[in-house]
Amino acid sequence: MRILLVVASLTIAWPWLSINSLAQQSTPEAAAGPQPQAEASANAIDGKKMFTSTCGFCHQDGGRHAGRGPKLSKSDRSDEFMIERIKKGKVGAMPAFGAVFNDAQIGALMAYIRGLDD
Repeated sequence: MRILLVVASLTIAWPWLSINSLAQQSTPEAAAGPQPQAEASANAIDGKKMFTSTCGFCHQDGGRHAGRGPKLSKSDRSDEFMIERIKKGKVGAMPAFGAVFNDAQIGALMAYIRGLDD
């Protein structure tokens, strides 16, 4: 019974162990330590693609029409208000995305939203 348990555990853990060991193989770059990743600029991020995959379910027609969420094109709301709403959400209406998106991604979303036409 104990052998069966060990075999079952290894069967489950083996793919993870293999991937983890490959990721930790030593290379000259890895020996120097982890390199900090630069944050991409808002211009390098596809705001439309992000909006479509994350926000488009509630903000219909790419944000041009109200759906579950309000229409975003030609919004009178300030950038600061919209950025805070993206980050913190609104209880019962919109989830918070502050832990999901970094500042550059939120900037790309804002650039997409501000570029919308009707």
